[in-house]
Amino acid sequence: MGPTYWDYLKLDRLLDLQGGVEGDETKLSTDELHFIIVHQAYELWFKLVLRELRSARTELAAPRVPEEKIPFVVHHLGRVTEIMKLLVDQFRVMETLAPQDFLAFRDKLIPASGFQSFQLRELEILLGLDDAERIAYAGADPLEHIRTLAASSPGGREAWGRIERARAEPTLRSVLHDWLHRTPVQGSAPGDPGDDAAVERFVSDYFHALQRANADKTGHLVASLGTDAAAIEARMRDAELAARRFLFAEDVPEAERARARRVRAGVLFIESYRELPLLAWPRLLLDSVVELEAQLVIFRSRHARMVERIIGRRVGTGGSSGVDYLDQTARYRIFSELWSVRTLLLAKEHLPALERPDVYGFAR
Repeated sequence: MGPTYWDYLKLDRLLDLQGGVEGDETKLSTDELHFIIVHQAYELWFKLVLRELRSARTELAAPRVPEEKIPFVVHHLGRVTEIMKLLVDQFRVMETLAPQDFLAFRDKLIPASGFQSFQLRELEILLGLDDAERIAYAGADPLEHIRTLAASSPGGREAWGRIERARAEPTLRSVLHDWLHRTPVQGSAPGDPGDDAAVERFVSDYFHALQRANADKTGHLVASLGTDAAAIEARMRDAELAARRFLFAEDVPEAERARARRVRAGVLFIESYRELPLLAWPRLLLDSVVELEAQLVIFRSRHARMVERIIGRRVGTGGSSGVDYLDQTARYRIFSELWSVRTLLLAKEHLPALERPDVYGFAR
């Protein structure tokens, strides 16, 4: 005879994990039991998210990614996005906890905090959030804060071990950049004769096309709105300077500039010529990464609003500034190139002429 439903899911063990600090759920109020279950549900979903991300990351990390593997990566990143949407909706369940009812047991949590969710920190690391970009938590380096707490408990030491292992892995951002670096640009791939010149020519042609499109737009705005021409022209010049810094990678150290320029050219080329057969799935891959990060940003913002609704702007149980800290984390952008390129996209009629279109057709 096969396993029963409850044996397969280990329900006896799963449903015996809601005892809280007391270790006995009969001593908990319904509100505290609700609080525990909602957060445990989040952690179960985070567990699946981490598995899905590692699966997608591993496929994308291959030295050569076959075209037929891209739909696999898109599918699993799409599942992560759907989970994140579900987690955003789950805040509605948390908000059925009234402020006064939470205050009845909140002090029992000190110094525990949602920030100590090592799986959420692991998720950030796996995606590619750089340590230098992290916002200070309670006046300290965020991961150092967790490491210090982790030393005081067996569970914490295990949590810190997982964070350290995640920091030693390739990130989704790093393998995506490797993949983008190999993108054929105007039919030229890394290692081809004259590849650097081909990329430079595409970037220059694109920038000049952007300037022409902006000049047309400026004239149209002034004529249509009667707007002060000098003010519009100044904004356009600022936008063009920012575009140039991005396209030519002038915002990164010179030693890294050639690689960064090729990665950004790869993003721009895929987005601009996405109707080509060979670029259709790569474009969906880029869009799936952007959608995933957009949902993570929404999750962070929704988390802050839930916290503000229940406890206002008081100091967090872990010693942070509470809602203010959560709001700051919503500014994180791990895949910044994918977001920045959207400011520069041109209508099809303004694009530089495509060279060697045969490179981007289906193999026959």
